Amino acid sequence: MQTWRRESLTIVHLGMDDIDSPSGGCTTHFASTLVERLDGWHVKWLDYPNLVRLNPNIPYRTRGNGAVALRFCIEAKRMSELFSEARRMVEGYTERGYPNTNPGFVMVINDIPEQVTELAKLALWRALPIAAAQRIVDRLLLKHFIMGNGRGLIGALSAIGNRLANDHTYEYLAYRPISTRSRTRGVDHDSVIEMDRIMGDRVFSNMDPSSGEILIGPRGPDPVIYGIRGEKPEYVIEAASYVRSSEARERWTVFRTNQGTGEHLTHIVRVCDLRPYMAALVQGEVASTPTMIEGGHVMFSISDGSGRIDCAVYEPTRDLREKALLLTVGDEVCLHSGVRPSSSSHGLTLNVEGVEVITLSEQVAVMNPICPQCGKRMKSAGSGKGFKCDACGFRTRDAGKNEISIDRTLERGLYLPPLGAQRHLTRPIARINKTNSGMPTSLVERWHFP
Repeated sequence: MQTWRRESLTIVHLGMDDIDSPSGGCTTHFASTLVERLDGWHVKWLDYPNLVRLNPNIPYRTRGNGAVALRFCIEAKRMSELFSEARRMVEGYTERGYPNTNPGFVMVINDIPEQVTELAKLALWRALPIAAAQRIVDRLLLKHFIMGNGRGLIGALSAIGNRLANDHTYEYLAYRPISTRSRTRGVDHDSVIEMDRIMGDRVFSNMDPSSGEILIGPRGPDPVIYGIRGEKPEYVIEAASYVRSSEARERWTVFRTNQGTGEHLTHIVRVCDLRPYMAALVQGEVASTPTMIEGGHVMFSISDGSGRIDCAVYEPTRDLREKALLLTVGDEVCLHSGVRPSSSSHGLTLNVEGVEVITLSEQVAVMNPICPQCGKRMKSAGSGKGFKCDACGFRTRDAGKNEISIDRTLERGLYLPPLGAQRHLTRPIARINKTNSGMPTSLVERWHFP
């Protein structure tokens, strides 16, 4: 049994991002191999690996825009070889010169500096330059290394700085060998449905009940076989025991994550303050009637007193698009959105990923009066001639048109796309009243293999 002396231990936070490769690797898979290596060094784990999703609107993001942080204690005498071993592993995993891979790797010792925490907050909803991350590591003299253009440095620092203290969920990620990445994963549809039935609200967003679509398997040629999302590590581990696939699991790891928390949408931003690639809550009144354009997308605009902006609800959002068509001018809404930059064909636009209807404007129809004799609706008798009833012949010049309030089929509340069209960070309806706050005080005995 490993024995520890408190004075001999150093707390380490390792952050990493964009560790992909043309042979089909991904950052979480690399992190899982690093966990296995560190286990051989008998580190003391302080947390599950943290999978931190960042602003999903960044155009140059990696798949899912997810970075990883590992937090553990290690014997001080091993510190000198820790960083060099991690670097060796990253360089062996990636391929130099591959244009879409720009790894960043950072090590923070003991307390996390405030500058790192602040960068992590911004990375959830703003677009950040690489230079901002580089200034922090240079100023704080943090051990780090980058490859390519170094964009992964932003995510690596942000993963360290986000302790997932306000809310978190868990994901069980099962992997196959990278060499088999081109094969069909063969996740058994019926086993996922049965898993979802057994687990109930202990798991979420693993299948779309509206379509029957299975959501746990990625589509790209990478080592992930499937990922199961849930509220506790015990839950996702149990859930995985029910899922069958033709591809055998070479390894698996439980990650603590901000998926399903809506952490990117916590800032209400005025129209005049919106900037490209922001993730923002924008509150205002519908200023134009929603219309469907070519491609099945719905367009409308809102105004908040500081400005007016076009809004797009795209075809893949299906049900959300149908709800958007029911909006009318004057409705007050809060849009969960990302900001699309302007181009030669359009101005700054909100890409809508959720609509919260706050108040509904009154819709009024102007109708001809009812005949006082027979109860039928009358018709105009001509300009300045009043109204006549075709049913009984009654005529009058004294009646006027009536305003009638029309019942709205849209109700107040939050509307989201189907689960299959939601972002990793989107808080699904099933989690609206759920929060897992704080950090774990202990880990389950077996949270990864091998």
